Amino acid sequence: MATRREFLQGAAAAVGAAGGMGMGQSSVGAVAVPGAPDVGSLYPFVASQATREPALSWLRPGARDLAAWKRRARGKLLDLLQYAPPRCAPNAEILERIDRGDHFLERVRFNTTPDVRVPAFVLIPKGVRLPAPGVVNLHDHGGFYLWGKEKLVALPGEHTALTEFRKTSYEGRSTAVELCRRGYVVIVIDMFYWGERRMLLDDDPEDWRTRPASMPPQRVPEFNARSAGACPLVNHTIQAAGFTWPGVMLWDDLRTLDYLASRPEVDPKRLACVGLSVGGFRSCHLAALDDRIKAAVVVGWMTSFPHQLKKHIRWTLGETMLIPGLTRHLDYPDIASMAAPTALLVINGSRDTLFAPEGVRSAFDKLAACWAKAGATDRLRTRLYDTPHEFNVAMQEEAWEWLERWL
Repeated sequence: MATRREFLQGAAAAVGAAGGMGMGQSSVGAVAVPGAPDVGSLYPFVASQATREPALSWLRPGARDLAAWKRRARGKLLDLLQYAPPRCAPNAEILERIDRGDHFLERVRFNTTPDVRVPAFVLIPKGVRLPAPGVVNLHDHGGFYLWGKEKLVALPGEHTALTEFRKTSYEGRSTAVELCRRGYVVIVIDMFYWGERRMLLDDDPEDWRTRPASMPPQRVPEFNARSAGACPLVNHTIQAAGFTWPGVMLWDDLRTLDYLASRPEVDPKRLACVGLSVGGFRSCHLAALDDRIKAAVVVGWMTSFPHQLKKHIRWTLGETMLIPGLTRHLDYPDIASMAAPTALLVINGSRDTLFAPEGVRSAFDKLAACWAKAGATDRLRTRLYDTPHEFNVAMQEEAWEWLERWL
């Protein structure tokens, strides 16, 4: 009988390459025919069932009062997430405080539920008047599970795989550090299943447990492939327990905002969120679910779900983002519009193959209509860069200008 590791490694092999920007969902390993639907003969039926104008869209004629509509839409989303642990105090513990010249870096743990303590970095700028505005910086997916928060904060002596990943996704920059240097108090957590919260098995080798900088480079994609292959099993186990993976992810982000707002260095009236890829998904939902967010940046994660069905589900709507039944009620730009009139900047790449181009255009058009209906046209900006799936320096500069404008 195969061991558990052998089973999961076999599943990972079926997934194919997991080291790129894919979202970690399973693949049957078949070679796709260009232009053909990924689900073949099943596509006409699936497409016929898709909801073209979701029941709770802000653009529905019956939706007139923005505040009332947001309460109703948020209630539906939270209900579908199926995850509402008891609220608790963060009970934060500062494990280490490091002077890094122009800022302090704190290693922190705090509670998001009575039973869950989340690891985080908090970056506090020097030479600025406190309390300062606060930013929740949300790390990406990237098929790269071995580290989480470290993707956004370079540390001395880090593994070369982290440095290379940051070059590809962020043009070499540590976005949390860049934000801190601009006068923001910044928090970055490890998302569930990433970094210190990654899945380890009883018989895993020592290097996967300790993540030394000396670990042979090939060991990183091997761990990432194992983690990607296990995503369906983890998700099935979570759902069998009665909750959802996105529920955990978004609850943690909301409670992270609570903790950031409670810090004495932070002005709770000037809060923002920024993220790439699944970090963009998280940034969108955090702004949608909490009016304390006054400015949000969503990078590399905007589309309309129906346009994804033919060829763009495989690497986008993975286990971390699939909320059962949601699209009957809200398309993705409808979720984003729950943030209105919050200042929202959305950036996508025209060469980002995760999204159908017509889906991005449709989402941008719907966002514009939603912000116009909310009377906040000036608080929305949608941008399409001639780039692949990344958050490059030019995008970052536009994002920082957006935050400065609204905070």
